[in-house]
Amino acid sequence: MTPVTEKPVSKPTLGNITVIGGCGFLGHHIVNLLHDSYDCKISVIDLFTTRNRRPDSDGVAYYDGDITLTSSLTKIFQKCKPDIVIHTASPTLIGANDALYYKVNVEGTKTVIEACKQCGVKGLVYTSSASVISDTVSDLVNADERWPVIPSSKQIEYYSTTKAEAESAVLAANRSPTLLTLSLRPAGIFGPGDVQLLPPIMKLVPDNKTGFQLGENTNLFDFTYVGNVAHAHCLAARALLATARMSIVPLDHERVDGEAFFITNDSPVPFWDFARAIFKAAGEKRGTEHVWVIGSDVGLILGGVLEWVMWAVGRPSKLTRRQVRYSCMTRYYSCAKAKERLGYAPIVGLDEGIKLGVGAVLEQQQSEREKKSQ
Repeated sequence: MTPVTEKPVSKPTLGNITVIGGCGFLGHHIVNLLHDSYDCKISVIDLFTTRNRRPDSDGVAYYDGDITLTSSLTKIFQKCKPDIVIHTASPTLIGANDALYYKVNVEGTKTVIEACKQCGVKGLVYTSSASVISDTVSDLVNADERWPVIPSSKQIEYYSTTKAEAESAVLAANRSPTLLTLSLRPAGIFGPGDVQLLPPIMKLVPDNKTGFQLGENTNLFDFTYVGNVAHAHCLAARALLATARMSIVPLDHERVDGEAFFITNDSPVPFWDFARAIFKAAGEKRGTEHVWVIGSDVGLILGGVLEWVMWAVGRPSKLTRRQVRYSCMTRYYSCAKAKERLGYAPIVGLDEGIKLGVGAVLEQQQSEREKKSQ
């Protein structure tokens, strides 16, 4: 009997893809997914391409480049000739200042748009933020793309102001004249390589500070595994390429170009349930039997006092009003539009994502301890 041999599953074709910020937290996950799941030629642009590189480059071309300089970008684009550009570059929320946010997020994004136009790029996928519709005070309940972007005069977080301005520029550039653009708005990204969300929460375990809770924990919140966000970017790139092949403009209820999309894990959870799942995965065994609940009003007063005292002595406060507002507000989004138009669905569940993310942080911490002991 002749053995049956299975035909290899063909990978979707994406042509030439350039990932700006491809050595960053989200960017390198996008590069890995493109490499493993798509038939495409991948190039990466970052200010410094020394971290998060694939072993021996592994078929990925890396270019050091400054996205605030048109000449720097166009020179690289002329080499790699991208069909689609995925723009993820942005300063982190830790350690950056307003000037840097504006230079990279706003001026840098406008430079990317101009370089795309000059070099005949077919599509630009921009990584925005779900925070563009949040004033960090008002609750967001199943918010979708019809909710208005917060104007700069009412936006507390300058980072969000710059992401909103950049997104506006990207969407305004759609079909000008042939470049297609869209914007993705991820909510609360976490996972392997994360430096903003997981490590600060995990630090509470060895510091024996897991017995505190701000608010009543009735507020649902969206946290999104980085692999799912990477998946959404790949789907967006594929959708823009498909649109570029069309001879007509899609109907309004079908189109992806010129549109923004919220990306979540589609599983909002009470804020402190997420934190406690991280505590447990990081080795906390005490559970929730003895939790000291600090009401939001009291927390805001304490945060304000501590901010003032720490400012007076020249040290950062370990409790801020921003932290209190963030952990007590309801903030979750609908990703129905991304499901309908991009074919998006999370590929990694929240529980699995937490285990993967915490495991990666613990592994990194162990590696750093071993290096110090040598």
